[in-house]
Amino acid sequence: MNDVLYIVDVFSLVFQVYHAIPPMTGPSGQPTNAIFGFTRDLKYLIEQKRPTHLVCAMDSPGPGVRSEMFAEYKANRSEMPADLAPQLPVIRQMMQGFGLPVIECPGWEADDVIATLARRAVEAGYEVRIVTNDKDARQLIGPRVQLYNVRKDSFLDEAGLRAEWGVRPDQVVDFQALVGDSVDNVPGVPLVGPKKAQALLEKFGTLDEVLAHADEAPGKKLAENLKLYAEQARLSRELVRLNVDLPLECELRTACVSAPDCAALVELFRACGFRTFLKEMEERAPAAAMPAPLERRWNVVDTPDKFKPFLAELRKQPRFCVDLETTALDAVRADIVGWAIAWEAGHGWYLPVQCPPGQPCLDAAAVLDAFRPLLEDPRIEKVNQNIKYDMLVLRRAGVKLEGIGVDPMVGDYLLDAGARSHGLDAIAQKYLGHKPIPIGDLIGKGKQQKQMFEVDVDRAAEYAAEDADLALRLADRVGAELKREGLWDLYWDLERPLIPVLADMEFAGIKVDVEELRRQSGALTLRIDERIGEIHALAGYEFNIGSPVQLRVILFEELELPVLKRTKTGPSTDADVLERLALSHPLPAKIIEHRQLTKLKGTYLDALPLLVNPETGRIHASFNQVVAATGRLSSSDPNLQNIPIRTEEGRRMRKAFVPGEPGWKLVCADYSQIELRMLAHFSRDPELLAAFEQGADIHTAVAADIFDVPAEQVDSTMRRVAKAVNFGVIYGQSPFGLAAALGIPQDEAAAFIENYFDRYSTVASYLEEILRECAETGYVRTILGRRRQITGIRSISPLPFEGRGQGEGARLQRNMSERTAVNTVFQGSAADLIKKAMINVHARLAREEHPGRMLLQIHDELVFESPADAVPALIQLAREEMENALELSVPLVVDVSVGDNWLEIERV
Repeated sequence: MNDVLYIVDVFSLVFQVYHAIPPMTGPSGQPTNAIFGFTRDLKYLIEQKRPTHLVCAMDSPGPGVRSEMFAEYKANRSEMPADLAPQLPVIRQMMQGFGLPVIECPGWEADDVIATLARRAVEAGYEVRIVTNDKDARQLIGPRVQLYNVRKDSFLDEAGLRAEWGVRPDQVVDFQALVGDSVDNVPGVPLVGPKKAQALLEKFGTLDEVLAHADEAPGKKLAENLKLYAEQARLSRELVRLNVDLPLECELRTACVSAPDCAALVELFRACGFRTFLKEMEERAPAAAMPAPLERRWNVVDTPDKFKPFLAELRKQPRFCVDLETTALDAVRADIVGWAIAWEAGHGWYLPVQCPPGQPCLDAAAVLDAFRPLLEDPRIEKVNQNIKYDMLVLRRAGVKLEGIGVDPMVGDYLLDAGARSHGLDAIAQKYLGHKPIPIGDLIGKGKQQKQMFEVDVDRAAEYAAEDADLALRLADRVGAELKREGLWDLYWDLERPLIPVLADMEFAGIKVDVEELRRQSGALTLRIDERIGEIHALAGYEFNIGSPVQLRVILFEELELPVLKRTKTGPSTDADVLERLALSHPLPAKIIEHRQLTKLKGTYLDALPLLVNPETGRIHASFNQVVAATGRLSSSDPNLQNIPIRTEEGRRMRKAFVPGEPGWKLVCADYSQIELRMLAHFSRDPELLAAFEQGADIHTAVAADIFDVPAEQVDSTMRRVAKAVNFGVIYGQSPFGLAAALGIPQDEAAAFIENYFDRYSTVASYLEEILRECAETGYVRTILGRRRQITGIRSISPLPFEGRGQGEGARLQRNMSERTAVNTVFQGSAADLIKKAMINVHARLAREEHPGRMLLQIHDELVFESPADAVPALIQLAREEMENALELSVPLVVDVSVGDNWLEIERV
């Protein structure tokens, strides 16, 4: 069998995946969707198509030979998307990591490189497959050359070309010369489309013959055009004809597919956050590259005689790691199976209190009582990975863990906020080069999965003692890194004291009225049934509304609505598409509503009752410190921060969240416009500072400025525009995005943003400074020094906000990295503020022995429950602590609401 050479048209593939894959970001906030898609496709080619040789062809930078022939060549091409440009160097590194030659030739395009390589390969006896969607490459098709479409996994040969265009490969250049190409701005001949070009070439054979017999062309106007635009056709032929004889310094033998540079690709995939690719490449890495295993030992303490000297030794320690093995992942439902303890690197201890029949175990109550004084002593430092979990399990057992030291998970999050994982496996490999024993090795998976107390004690001891040992070592390593990087105070004074606050919130949980949820679910079922009937009536027959295939048939074939976007499987029916189609037909709007209602019912109304803890009657959501790269807390199991509030049905669900005691109230304290206040504080813009100082409505004040009218003449539409612009400044919204949000023309949206920056020039300067500093240092920082690594900031000068003279709206265009950088400063600073407030409020509740409890944090809002008669004191306490948590150059304002449930609350 002949060798097979695959030639990849890099930019053709890159643009395909960039537009097909939704935006993705790496650990440093950098855009990665094109890198991901290109890597995936390249891996597919190598692993599934198994070419013997593979080479990548790229355009050379700058104007080329064709631009010299025709100045308007490719004049219609838009600029490269801002989020794509920074991905290209990484794509080049990735190709190099796979050991693939990347070929370009000054003055020539990738198509010409491909043409030259294809000719040489055929002459050398290779089979050639060109990976491209570029129509120019069709002229290269031949007995040994085919085009490959990776999206459709299909090949185009001579027969396929004849079926599609009705011409031979040697006629493709003439065909394109007649038809032209709007993409590359190749003019062609007016009035000549594909069908006429095919007919002319079928009759006359070549372009020269077509032009020579112009008078014989069907139709007077066509004949005139062939004569009038003959030279334009000949120019077009030269523009589309590919050069098969470039002076390339490339030997085909160097394109032989070989083993990749695993170390380079591991580093690249880790930097991009591609976990699956990283795992695959790590498994392929040579064993010699793996570090030596850690030296460690462990002891089992399973009898009273062993326990007594162990306890005596433990009591001497000023610091130790405590790690619990339990019966459940849900900490507020878990019982202790065993204790893993470590106080010196390399040595762990395991104390089983539940174990398989016939194996010795310690008495659970006796161990707990013996450990209680040590665990509750704040002078003895305790460390562990994700220590909040152990705090909750111990709290359920009646022990309040005090003296928290370094939690490596939280510390690593501060050091590398954008990392995909801060779990023990990830950070043990990062800092120690060690891969921990997988839990699956002990308990198995699926239906045969065991409980931890069913695992042989010796095996459980090895696993558990390793976890404690690693956590202890990591606490040392991470603690040292926090100090070295200037992040120790942020950890010790903010994130560490927040851990017990979150533990108390999770342990308290929030009461849920299950019957109310069931009533709402039943009512929603009737609404959903009504929508189904209406949808079927509009369609004319019953069909499966959840089937994209059936929906496509109705929308695009039967109703003949326009196809706005395509996926691998056909026309898209996602929410954005349906919203645009709803402007021209009622059916898409009903589909949208049906989806919203069914999601609300399934995700919340029917799911929440199943999450109620039967022992407490409450939902105990988890609040996660190490998920959101901005510093915000996130919520899970369930995500109570994401309960819908934009629809009436979503808001109504909040009625089911109620105080947990008779005669109690819910109290909600919410920072007012905190991110905009942070903007005013950081930028020191005099107009914004004055507006907040005077207590003005900031959206009205901004509307008055950008519309140049007195504040009393600002109407609701003006205020809505100003509000969108205000938040757009923080979130980096482009004129396109603002136009879409407000339903206005893009130039009008650009004018609003320009007016904003003209009026608030200090804001523009400050935002520019954020980006300049990030470009120089690689980081952005929040008000308390939290940092986030961000790459892909353009270091060109002037930066995007200084766009005067660069075309209308030029300074308004930020790429994803720049949007992320700016947003992180404000959102992260707001997160710092509310975390500090939570710590202060929690401490004061305890100090004043107030009966109220903090239950939830919803970004800028805290939710409490309190006896009705203690609500005024709670309001005063919460306001004082929240409004004075940090000193800003603008006043902090907290809005407070009280009610019998989370829906029916009134501002006080």
